[in-house]
Amino acid sequence: MLLYPPIKELLVQVPSRYMLVNLVASRARKLSSESEASGEPLEEKAVSLAIREVAEGTLTVDEAQAAENAAGEFEEEPVEGEA
Repeated sequence: MLLYPPIKELLVQVPSRYMLVNLVASRARKLSSESEASGEPLEEKAVSLAIREVAEGTLTVDEAQAAENAAGEFEEEPVEGEA
C-alpha cells in the first residue's frame, strides 16, 4: 500500500511523528463529529481529509493547539495515587 503524501513530506509541516498522529486524529474526530451533526456524509474518510489538510499546510500544529486549548481539551486529569 502506498501512502500519499509520503510521511517525509508531512514531517516537513509537523516536527514529530507523534505530533502528526495526534494532530491528524484530533482533526479527523472533529471532521467526523461535524459531519454527523450536520447529517451530511463525508466524501472521503476523515483521516484522509485531515492528512490532506496537513500536507497542504491548511492544518498546522499551532492552529490545532489553539483550538483545543479554547475548547478545554488539554485539562489535566488526576492521576491515581496523587492528591
